[in-house]
Amino acid sequence: MRALFVWRQGWWALGFTGLVLLSGMARADAALEWLNRAAAAAKQQNYSGVYVYHHGEHVEVLRVLHRIDATGELEKVEVMDGAPRQFLRINNDVYCHLPDGKHVRLERNTQRRFFPALLPAQPASLLYYYVAKLGGTERVAGRPCQVVTLEPNDGYRYAYNLWLDKQTGLPLKSRTVNSNGSVVSMFVFSEIQIGKAPDAQLFRNELAGKRIQKASLDKPAEVVWSVTPPPGFEQVQEAVRSLPGKRAPVTHLVFSDGLSVLSMFVEPADPQAQRLQGLSAEGTIGVYAREVDGHTVTTLGEVPNMALIETGNSVKRK
Repeated sequence: MRALFVWRQGWWALGFTGLVLLSGMARADAALEWLNRAAAAAKQQNYSGVYVYHHGEHVEVLRVLHRIDATGELEKVEVMDGAPRQFLRINNDVYCHLPDGKHVRLERNTQRRFFPALLPAQPASLLYYYVAKLGGTERVAGRPCQVVTLEPNDGYRYAYNLWLDKQTGLPLKSRTVNSNGSVVSMFVFSEIQIGKAPDAQLFRNELAGKRIQKASLDKPAEVVWSVTPPPGFEQVQEAVRSLPGKRAPVTHLVFSDGLSVLSMFVEPADPQAQRLQGLSAEGTIGVYAREVDGHTVTTLGEVPNMALIETGNSVKRK
């Protein structure tokens, strides 16, 4: 009888463990379904609203307009305080109207996206490096939202909390949190209208009398540097371009895991300039600088210092 009891107890334990595993898989599938809805909604929904961007002690208020029509995807983002700035995205081309009112920076075939389009087209790729979990229901801008948390599997990225509109899946709030639980940055809509297409006239690209500065990423100059970023980070942009105040062209590389982003700049070292090496910070953005073969390598982004250091230390000539 005792043997029978132990046998039954063992099968009960295995069955219970199986139920726990199935329950966990179901929750993970549900979280991924919400992430898929969020990625699609940011591209396919018509919406307009005002959101606030917090990073460190800096706060910006921005207005976003997003329209889908026969011409494709149109998006306009205006900074409402400080120096006037405006971004107009027409499909994959982004026009940045600079504060002087005379110049427009054009980036063709860019992957640049603006909040609420934070997620990659295929969010399942994130689950190699993050654990997706469902939270509760909270209200943002007067609308009920499903909370989804993305917790990192390693020390190369931060955690993300997303508030997704219950009706459409559109992200209405996003919060980046470091390993100490402190908020690194946050986007949050204060008002939002979803479903009504903004008037097409609001997307007119006023270029008359303005000088266009092209920053095409189609055929960048040859990059002579080899970089090994942390696991999951893929190179999404590369360019060699002239920048204001720089005596020589600067190599600019961008790496992303689909959510977290870090940038790298490589430029000839200026013997007359103050040489900053090691770790520093500009607000919530970490910065790591070092010299390699007479060049200054600067890696920066809203990522843990370990990601910046390992990426910067991996740089070498091809």
